[in-house]
Amino acid sequence: MPHRTATLLWRAFLAAALVGAVGLLPWLSRTDPALTVLKARSAERDPDPRVLAAIRAQLGLDDGPLRLLGQWLHGLPRGDAGRSWISGAEVMPGVLQAMGASLLLMGAAVVVAVVTAGLVCARTLRRGGRAVERPGGTGSAALAALPEFLTASVLATVVGVQLGWLPALGWYGPRWVVLPALALGLPAGAVLGRLLDDLLPGAFGEPWVRAAAARGLSGRRIARQAVRRCLPGLLPNMGLFVVGLTGGAVAVEQIFDIPGLGRTTLQAALAQDLPVLQAGTLALLLLAALAAGLTRLTARLLIGPALRADALPSLHGPSGSTTRRTLSVVYGVLLLGVVALGLPRDPLALDTGLRLQHPSWAHPFGTDALGRDLLARVAHGAVDTLLLALAISAIALGTGVLLGLLPRLSGPLVDTVNAVPPVLAALLVTAVAGSGAATPALAVAALAWTPLAAHTSALLLQERATLHVTATRGLGAGRWYILRHSLLPAVLPPVIRHALLRLPGVALALASLGFLGLGAQPPSPEWGLLLAENQPYAERAPWAVLAPAAVLALLGALAVTAAGSMQGATAQRELAAR
Repeated sequence: MPHRTATLLWRAFLAAALVGAVGLLPWLSRTDPALTVLKARSAERDPDPRVLAAIRAQLGLDDGPLRLLGQWLHGLPRGDAGRSWISGAEVMPGVLQAMGASLLLMGAAVVVAVVTAGLVCARTLRRGGRAVERPGGTGSAALAALPEFLTASVLATVVGVQLGWLPALGWYGPRWVVLPALALGLPAGAVLGRLLDDLLPGAFGEPWVRAAAARGLSGRRIARQAVRRCLPGLLPNMGLFVVGLTGGAVAVEQIFDIPGLGRTTLQAALAQDLPVLQAGTLALLLLAALAAGLTRLTARLLIGPALRADALPSLHGPSGSTTRRTLSVVYGVLLLGVVALGLPRDPLALDTGLRLQHPSWAHPFGTDALGRDLLARVAHGAVDTLLLALAISAIALGTGVLLGLLPRLSGPLVDTVNAVPPVLAALLVTAVAGSGAATPALAVAALAWTPLAAHTSALLLQERATLHVTATRGLGAGRWYILRHSLLPAVLPPVIRHALLRLPGVALALASLGFLGLGAQPPSPEWGLLLAENQPYAERAPWAVLAPAAVLALLGALAVTAAGSMQGATAQRELAAR
């Protein structure tokens, strides 16, 4: 009971700190909130001192941020979140309406993600975990590496506009949900499917599978139980996906013109409309706490009495694939080849006479709207993006593992940090550290460790309840010995493979900030900026968008196959040890 009270107090403190930081955003960024509000209300109006003074008096800005925050908090118990500084409308009805749209979109996206995850690991389920000779999951890797905003743009243009099968803009009924749900659910489902596929061979190798087969249970029933056995290790990440799909779908909501919570929060953050921004952040925090509680309760119900009795088998030691090692070398050579061919070229050389040229021997990836060589821009962007993504992934892995070993400390922290949309994180980092080339990296690094910490905590919870750890503890081993020789060897390999799977996601997060104008600025060849610059020409010159997207997909395939080859090397070492 004291531990639960401390956890609740820690969660409340973190939520208050985040809402307080949001309330201080204009003052942290050292901007005049009255001027920002004036520009948001009427961009053409001159910032006359008398007009600014009237806005300050109307909003009470001269009272200071703490008094404004206190007044806002005072109204919350009555359901009053204040009035918008921009429109003057009541905040609560608008935020609840945006929350409803985001929850509906999130629910549809989760359905798409679950179906996609099932398709990704269908072959492993059919073969009972014997997946050592299968290909390396290139399709799912490419799908996971596609940016959500690019998938949304393609679906809106091709399916919505050219084919006319489904509506591409607006939010008026169930048919308007399909395309944005596909754009959000397909990449998320591919990542979840890879994580499930990583655990399934270990579940199929447990003794209960042989006993079930000897009793005559069908392969389908055994597969269902194997999925149930693996779900507790995935549920925390599924909870993170739920919150991320609700507040982090800013680009998709922008493309499809959806009045969701992510878009509402972004607009409020850019306009420094604090009442709306604080209410949206608080709604995401409450959703994060609810999702975390439900996933932890579901995980304990799925595991059952074995968790309390310290009688779980270990999922450590799944089999690997020699095919994946070969494919990882092939993908690595291809990626290095693209970089090597493009680096000698000038990514900034302009030739307007060669605008939007088709791929040719002179320009293998074609040219962009300014006649710049796309191979050169993709290659030079790869150096910056990949090195930055690798550095962020390494930091996220170390932070995630360390905090994951302290679940009472990291659990509420993970839920709170995950409730912050990447765009809001970038704005907060910009307010504190200033704008610059490092701002997107700091914003992504501040969020990238959360799924790894959740994964570490989930695996650690199960591994501590395994029979071999119980036996080691019974023989008199101390905590540090069990941590070094039993827990970390079981937890680290799947978390490291997870970090590899997240590497394209880190690159995508950087690209998304560039796409929304919060990352690298022209004429930088950063991949997200490349996609944003060339998206308006996607119909006329699709190669301008497909080139950076294909390299992102190649990075995803390399990450998945490298994770699979690491999995195989781990399995071989364990077999040799036995």
